[in-house]
Amino acid sequence: MPKVLVRYFASARAASGVEHETLQLPVGASVGEALGVLRERHPEKLPRVLEAASFLLDGIAVRDRSRAVPDGSELDVLPPFAGG
Repeated sequence: MPKVLVRYFASARAASGVEHETLQLPVGASVGEALGVLRERHPEKLPRVLEAASFLLDGIAVRDRSRAVPDGSELDVLPPFAGG
């Protein structure tokens, strides 16, 4: 089973209650499926943040949530940032 390290930033960290966690996913699981697991693990606040968040998989922006998550990868959850 592939493992992925999920790292949370800013309000995503607050919503999940952790800085990072490891997921074990089925072989061939997609970014969208990984996000579904995260919604189930943190159902109170994180789903709302995930709706507006951007994601990086191994440092590359995720444009297609059907993209497969390889074993040993890192998925960063980046909520919208305010400022200017």
